Amino acid sequence: MIKVATTEKPFSLRTKLVDYNQLIKMRLTFTVVLSAVLGYLIAVQTGIEIKAILALTFGGFLVVGSANGINQIIEKDFDSKMIRTNDRPLATNRMSVIEASIFCSILGISGVYILGTYLNQLSAILGFASLVSYAFLYTPLKRYSSFAVFVGAFPGAIPPLLGWVAATGSISMGGIALFALQFIWQFPHFWAIAWILDDDYKRAGYNLLPSKDGRNKKSAMLTVIYTLTLIPVSILPFLIGISGNISLFILIACGIALSIQAVKLYKTCSIKDAKRLMFFSIIYNPLVLLALFLDKI
Repeated sequence: MIKVATTEKPFSLRTKLVDYNQLIKMRLTFTVVLSAVLGYLIAVQTGIEIKAILALTFGGFLVVGSANGINQIIEKDFDSKMIRTNDRPLATNRMSVIEASIFCSILGISGVYILGTYLNQLSAILGFASLVSYAFLYTPLKRYSSFAVFVGAFPGAIPPLLGWVAATGSISMGGIALFALQFIWQFPHFWAIAWILDDDYKRAGYNLLPSKDGRNKKSAMLTVIYTLTLIPVSILPFLIGISGNISLFILIACGIALSIQAVKLYKTCSIKDAKRLMFFSIIYNPLVLLALFLDKI
């Protein structure tokens, strides 16, 4: 049985900052914000505005951090049951639910306000929609069905679309193409993680692989199918004119490389190959967005 540390310690500013860092998942938050900034850079036509990038970065950071924190508030009792999450500040009672709730509320409201005031109203709507759908739809649904992965893919795909809207003020085909790429990418990415952590997730009552039986050929086959879907979706940016030949080649090559790893997982159903798929998926997302940006320079 996993023991949860509850020993009170003297207040330390450094420890408190570490706790807030864990609450908002700093590294993950920066990664998400990076995809929004790259979406902006891909979309912008008449010159990069530093003010817009700062508003997108800071506002997006606050919104994503708020969503991550609310996720931990809702999952407090379940986090304490998993090895991966049992040292989080709420799970160990180092931080109260009230403190976390106040902090996350301030972050979320401030982030949406910044997006709406310094970018445009549509950006604020997208930021708010991503926060609400991630925190209040995806998070509670994880307890009941692997369909949560599909629901969570919507807020997860909003960042590059948000960047596009921040630059253009509208949702157009370019933004939809970026959304589609990130939407489909999340399935092999998340299922690779769920495959690796399946035993840990089950400790908290989560079954997030597509098959109810967990690590099996059915889960692996669905991972292959979704990964292969990335290849035709990779052509969409080229067809609508937001990518050239170089980025088209990179996107298709990345889709093929990811698919090869998914097929290997299907053959072996091993954690080792799930880790390889996860590694390739982590590289895939920034590489694809960066290729689209660099191809327009």
